[in-house]
Amino acid sequence: MDFTRVFDILPYQLAMFPQQDALASKVNGIWVKYSTAEYLKIANKISVGLLHLGIKKDDKIAIVSSNRPEWNFLDMGIQQLGAVSVPLYPNITVEDYKFIFKDSEAKIIFVANEELYHKAKEAIAGKDVDIYTLDVVAGAKHWKSMIENVTDEEFSSIEPYKDAVSPNDLLTMIYTSGTTGIPKGVMLSHNNLVSQCKAAASLMPVDNKCRAFSFLPLCHVYERMLSYVYQSNGLSIYYAESLDTISDNLKEVHPHIFVTVPRLLEKVYDKIVAKGTDLAGIKKMLFFWALDLGMKYELNTNLGWWYTIQLKLANKLIFNKWREALGGQLKVVVSGGAALQPRLARVFSAAQITVMEGYGLTETSPVIAVNHFEEENRKIGTVGPIFPGVEVKIADDGEILSRGPHIMMGYYKQPELTAEAIEKDGWFHTGDIGEMTDRGKYLKITDRKKEIFKTSGGKYIAPGNMENKFKESRFIEQIMVIGEFQRFPAALIVPAFGFVKDWCELKGIASKTNEEIANNPFVKARIQQEIDTLNEAYAKHEKIKKIELVKDEWAIETGELTPKLSLKRRNIMAKYHNLIEKIYADKVMENA
Repeated sequence: MDFTRVFDILPYQLAMFPQQDALASKVNGIWVKYSTAEYLKIANKISVGLLHLGIKKDDKIAIVSSNRPEWNFLDMGIQQLGAVSVPLYPNITVEDYKFIFKDSEAKIIFVANEELYHKAKEAIAGKDVDIYTLDVVAGAKHWKSMIENVTDEEFSSIEPYKDAVSPNDLLTMIYTSGTTGIPKGVMLSHNNLVSQCKAAASLMPVDNKCRAFSFLPLCHVYERMLSYVYQSNGLSIYYAESLDTISDNLKEVHPHIFVTVPRLLEKVYDKIVAKGTDLAGIKKMLFFWALDLGMKYELNTNLGWWYTIQLKLANKLIFNKWREALGGQLKVVVSGGAALQPRLARVFSAAQITVMEGYGLTETSPVIAVNHFEEENRKIGTVGPIFPGVEVKIADDGEILSRGPHIMMGYYKQPELTAEAIEKDGWFHTGDIGEMTDRGKYLKITDRKKEIFKTSGGKYIAPGNMENKFKESRFIEQIMVIGEFQRFPAALIVPAFGFVKDWCELKGIASKTNEEIANNPFVKARIQQEIDTLNEAYAKHEKIKKIELVKDEWAIETGELTPKLSLKRRNIMAKYHNLIEKIYADKVMENA
């Protein structure tokens, strides 16, 4: 038995490895589980219910929800009719919803809760579009009302619709704006996702006896594709209650795999180090001894018998507690969406927590390259070997180009942008700069093509990797390197307010609020010390000469970060233009 369209995965799972807990989420403190058979039955009911509402092939249906089983029910139910899902982040603005609902011509909108219901109502004001809620919301149509009168006998009515769906048909439209510009609808076919799903399966060290833990948004193609990998290989999927409950949920679920972005791994690491700092005596000494060992770890390298003995002891005494905090049965973490700090890759690998760092874009469905589970096919500082079935070449200017079955169908209603992104012979321009290392075995990303800038002295600055390095400091939560057409590079910095508050208290510095911390000269001087130390890794023209601290924590909701936690540079530049002017007004730095 095989699958060629995404919705074929459900009957495939039912035939090959049916699960009693195919999907699970926590409701009112209890894990509610759905078997493969129940999942398929609900998806079929949704297909029939949508038919009753007049939905037909190629109609667009929006889903605005955090991760929960209902998301999957809707996803599969929509697909089976040849309709097109338009998944959206729950935390974007009403203006974004308004644009996407209009641009996609959504016929029906499904939202998770009361807050999103009101945002969607505001976004479609004056339009004749039905909104259904997943939670029970007073005055709103509940999703179950759409299927409550559907009988099993009606399932046969959807078969002609399923038969009419080709692997090359449009499956979903994912709107992405990246760090600049208005949202663009990336059109992905069934074959885009299926090709990735099958290629990924061969690299995963998990099977139908394993559990996956999911907390990254399903509306992002990264988590979504992996979700299809889990389902097609019979893994049970457990959803986190929220980002705030991940630690507790990990200990309950005991997962074997989860997907994350580097920023969340950084937060896990920072919490671990903070706990280690709170220890005393021999326990504290042992913790930082183990941490120092981890920082020295290298893949595929014999570091000597004495290091090996010490690392075994560190794993028994210290790192075993790290693994227990992640559920105790974790086989692998898949990381993507941004560059992973090499020190994190080292220390997690030393702690026997395998991190498979990969790379891709929404437009590439998403994976272009990924480090493998086997140590001999992983290299720290790279995004791994090229993904099976994917072609890559490096253009003359260093841009990474890719071609294969994973490349999007195009941007919805934007043929000019599509032609600009995809050459006639199929090569897609990623906008990232990179190189092949180790005789062409591994892909290494060096920066974003559009983010590289020149100083007024004609020197190029690649900010992304620098920012990743500077965030190694425990004093720095976020940083944006600036300096295009200026005399020298500088930086806007969001202090790690929690850590800095503790540091201020320890040093007897009277700063408690974020604003007081950002304006405190002692704090600024201490963070400048961190910058000066990290600057040593860079050439003279790259070194950060001046910094300004900001009082605001950057977030998706306030417009400084994209949903995958990348910097929205244009927004940040506009918000802090006065600070930026202050940085470059000082002529003392003229010869820096």
